[in-house]
Amino acid sequence: MKKEVVKTNVVAGVVIKQDGKYLLVQEKYEKIYGLWNFPAGRVDVGDTIEQTAVKEAKEESGYDVELIRKIDIFQDTAKEDAKHAFEAKIIGGELKFPEDEILDAKWFTYGEIVGMKDKLRGAWILKAIEILER
Repeated sequence: MKKEVVKTNVVAGVVIKQDGKYLLVQEKYEKIYGLWNFPAGRVDVGDTIEQTAVKEAKEESGYDVELIRKIDIFQDTAKEDAKHAFEAKIIGGELKFPEDEILDAKWFTYGEIVGMKDKLRGAWILKAIEILER
């Protein structure tokens, strides 16, 4: 029997809620242009998932964050991705994003995010926020 090799991409994302709103960044890359996402990225060799979450928050939003807890792991079988979502709080920095990767960064209420489901990069975004809203 032939063994099937499956490559899984591990992604870490940070859910930042402040004053009743969630921070999302708008993607600039061609295939996902204009879609909204958490500050997130693939885990590099040698980094932990938690280190990646903190690093991506800083790189994509300008904020220094402290992870509070892991919300959940969301599997995307179509893309073979495992997305780890962390709740985090801001401990420093200011809103600033790399214009070569990110079009915009904004704060949205839960209701606004529900209303823009088709503009989110993936279902995991709304699912993670729904867990925090319970």
